[in-house]
Amino acid sequence: MKNTSIISHVRVCASGDLEIQTNEEHQKEVARRAEAFAAKVGLGPWGRVLGLLHDKGKERLAFQTHIRYHSGFDTSRRPTDEHTHAYVGALLAAKHFGPAGALLAYAIAGHHAGLHDYGDLKETLAKTLPAEVVDDVAHCALPQPNAKGVADVHHFVRFLFSCLVDADYLDTERFMQPGEAAKRGGGDGIEALLGRLEAHLEKFEANTRVNRIRAQVQEQCRAMAREAQGVYSLTVPTGGGKTLASVLWALRHAAAHGLERVVIAIPYTSIIAQTAQTLREVFGEKNVLEHHSNVQASDSEDNDKRGNPHCLATENWDAPIVVTTNVQLFESLLSHRPSACRKLHRVARAVVVLDEAQCLPLEHLQPIVDALKAYVRMFGTSVLLTTASQPALAGEHVGSTTATKLQGFENVREIVPPEWRLHEQLRRVSLSAIDERLTHAELAARLAQHERVLCVVNTRRDAAAIFDLLPDEGTTIHLSRLMCTAHLREQIKRMREALKREGVVRVVSTQLIEAGVDVDFPVVYRQEAGLDSVLQAAGRCNREGRMQELGRAYVFALEGSCRRGLTVKANDARLAIAPQAGDDCFAPETVEAYFDYLYAQVETFDTGRMAVAANEMRLRTMGEDFRLIEDATIDVLVPYGPDAGLIYDLPPTVGGTLRRKLADYAVPLYYRDFQSLFDLGIIEQADHHKGLFRMVGQNYYDPRKGLCTDDRILEETFIV
Repeated sequence: MKNTSIISHVRVCASGDLEIQTNEEHQKEVARRAEAFAAKVGLGPWGRVLGLLHDKGKERLAFQTHIRYHSGFDTSRRPTDEHTHAYVGALLAAKHFGPAGALLAYAIAGHHAGLHDYGDLKETLAKTLPAEVVDDVAHCALPQPNAKGVADVHHFVRFLFSCLVDADYLDTERFMQPGEAAKRGGGDGIEALLGRLEAHLEKFEANTRVNRIRAQVQEQCRAMAREAQGVYSLTVPTGGGKTLASVLWALRHAAAHGLERVVIAIPYTSIIAQTAQTLREVFGEKNVLEHHSNVQASDSEDNDKRGNPHCLATENWDAPIVVTTNVQLFESLLSHRPSACRKLHRVARAVVVLDEAQCLPLEHLQPIVDALKAYVRMFGTSVLLTTASQPALAGEHVGSTTATKLQGFENVREIVPPEWRLHEQLRRVSLSAIDERLTHAELAARLAQHERVLCVVNTRRDAAAIFDLLPDEGTTIHLSRLMCTAHLREQIKRMREALKREGVVRVVSTQLIEAGVDVDFPVVYRQEAGLDSVLQAAGRCNREGRMQELGRAYVFALEGSCRRGLTVKANDARLAIAPQAGDDCFAPETVEAYFDYLYAQVETFDTGRMAVAANEMRLRTMGEDFRLIEDATIDVLVPYGPDAGLIYDLPPTVGGTLRRKLADYAVPLYYRDFQSLFDLGIIEQADHHKGLFRMVGQNYYDPRKGLCTDDRILEETFIV
């Protein structure tokens, strides 16, 4: 290759020779890929222009000197310090494409450092085009997006950004690491996956009343899947088989409309692995991608992830079924970072299933709903809301003041007709309240009267205290997020196995058991909470309907228990609608009344003021400010199980594979609680690993309850 070529990348071959990729080659290939990504929604020309312009800045003499010197291709001239290149393509886009050029400029200027705020972009576009850059841009017509005003524009920019970033990364990988590029993809098509699911469902016999209802729900999902794209709701009481039914609808809907994948978002990290494993058993390992905070791609290169197709797929969601968390999905939809936004074009022409939709945080509902509306309207996405207690997400809802409003979905289509009255057909439990407030000892005494009982409380402190008071007989289990993931997984497995045998099984848990952990107890106690939480807990009572009489679920109040935040408002809403609910707390009308009352107590549905930032196109600010989990936590590695010594014998470099393994042994602590234990010497930083913390010794991790802490830490409720 000539020394005068404009270089984009330099690769060291196995022979030791240097091979270059010219900038023209790279830009054309990125343009081809980005065009293909954007063409799925009729925006191919936008992607092509992005690809052709994004690296025009590499024509700068400063950049060429930099890459030649540091790659060893030409060391005759030392580079200058400043060799940025992304701004050049942004300048050319703004110059040649009028108003549309500014939208192109956002994506091009941010394709390395992340999306800018409008003020920063203006400063970028005020720069001068370097004299050595050839202005050979050919103008072309750009199709208009189906955007609904300013509220959709920032999502449109992120979609373009996603197409460009993924195309850029993929072509760079193709040239620099061709072996890794060859490992991408390989999942089966939607039709093949649908065939596997249907074959799996044929194994189940409609031999009980509950199973017959599940079969009816599945048949209704098959019928409704052919309907037009949009927003749907699957409201099925707990135990009605909505998980597999929702996937059945999603795959059939995708097949009917030529959609590419199913994205399932789950509220709790503690249960996502279980859901993903269930789906892998049906569809196979290569077809199900599990992606959450414990399996997270980085903006920087992580050499350890190389060679692992699963980890490669987490970067851009290139899999037919993606199982992720609400946090991962929605923070990505409003992010400014290349690593988070890279996968967003995969949400276009997809089915998004929101499992347990009632768990969406009230204070962030408006930007969440707005994002989903934008993807339905502009990018051919269909949305399915699944829950046993459907929240009121359709139409307009007024909060605590007339100025506080939630603008919900305009048209939500119910898959199961309300007249089916599933809550009556699936009635397996009676729900009643205990009038007097109970002490820990009084509650433990009540639990001890039952051979098989589940008790769900709001805080980790209460869970630990009640567990300590239970008699040590049979199988007695404690579950909370003071236990690491590996510990929780083992205890949940132990609980399920115990329930298959005769004998005592008593479980005390925080609310982590309420969604996705399918267990069946004859008796359930639930501490006072919102109606949706109470119904979730009650759904773990007589779940399979095998009892000749109704199961029994009790709502109780604890003496001296800490009441705070939305938990208080949710419980107050439940109590307020109780008189009109009568004996039927499970009725859809009761649930709707509950959410209406709860929404009326909300001070804002957009606590991060995303609407204001969107109107001002402050994309970096939106990405930095939108957090579904308001209180940041710090993971602390704990010594647990046969791999307890793992956290004390770390190599100098902790790569992605080891980090994912270590995540199984992490307990999340709020910062102030982490700091108190750190100051006491109970927590230390791992040698040579900044930001990686572990417990000092094994004295502070209980094999039954998890991390031992003071009362102040235990008072914290860790929901997510």
